[in-house]
Amino acid sequence: MPDTTLAQVVSDWYATAARDLPWRRPDVDAWAVLVSEVMLQQTPVARVLPAYAAWLERWPTPEALAADPPGEAVRMWGRLGYPRRALRLHACAVTVVERHGGRLPSAVEELLTLPGIGDYTARAVVAFAHRRRVPVVDTNVRRVVARSVEGRADAAVTRADLARVEALLPLDHEAAATASVALMELGALVCTARAPRCPGCPVLDRCAWALAGRPALAAPVRRAQPFAGTDRQVRGRLLAVLREATGPVEAGALADAWDEPVQRARALDGLVADGLVDPLPDGRYALPGT
Repeated sequence: MPDTTLAQVVSDWYATAARDLPWRRPDVDAWAVLVSEVMLQQTPVARVLPAYAAWLERWPTPEALAADPPGEAVRMWGRLGYPRRALRLHACAVTVVERHGGRLPSAVEELLTLPGIGDYTARAVVAFAHRRRVPVVDTNVRRVVARSVEGRADAAVTRADLARVEALLPLDHEAAATASVALMELGALVCTARAPRCPGCPVLDRCAWALAGRPALAAPVRRAQPFAGTDRQVRGRLLAVLREATGPVEAGALADAWDEPVQRARALDGLVADGLVDPLPDGRYALPGT
């Protein structure tokens, strides 16, 4: 099968099967796409949707976010998890205002100079917001390519995948941008890691993995670490106290959130080190800059 055929088949499927997600609508700008991409890192779509809407209602532009202290970004982040992402978005907004007049750059290389923006995110913004022919590779895209083209059950994402995926994209910029999001959507909805829905796959009749009998992974898929009782859970409890407070909180309020002192102190130290919590001279704690 020619490479362009795979892109066309998947794009045709996407035209009728894609989820109606707000960051995919024609009127969204690069800032909205960036917010969605940062929020979607390691977070399910269902949890992102309300947070995304609330964030953009309050901060529809980088200028709006940059005008508020970083602690307000942490507060609005709520329970999405990995709250350092909120600080990175705030730092990015400040830099965009200071260096780029409040407008996100439209080139991968320029986006990579902004705080908190890595290669995947930069490429996603250029492809999905600016509709350019730029390969975007996440675990979903890599899995689709591994199965349909290479005949493998899955594969880790590496830098070499950019060239592999770029070879699959149509030459036309708009068609390539559609193919990029279509490959991603196929991996998220049909060609999933643990329970692929092969009978409903638009490329089943030409999928190298299916034609080979769906050979198993050489190594088992790593399981996610349990959440209960971890330092991550403690950090979340402590941040929840600070988010819900109208001002600085006493150390006792944090002790009420987690009664084991050693783990609580370790988690609090980590939050301070990450810039998510400010220790005040009077012994109280606050969100940064608030």
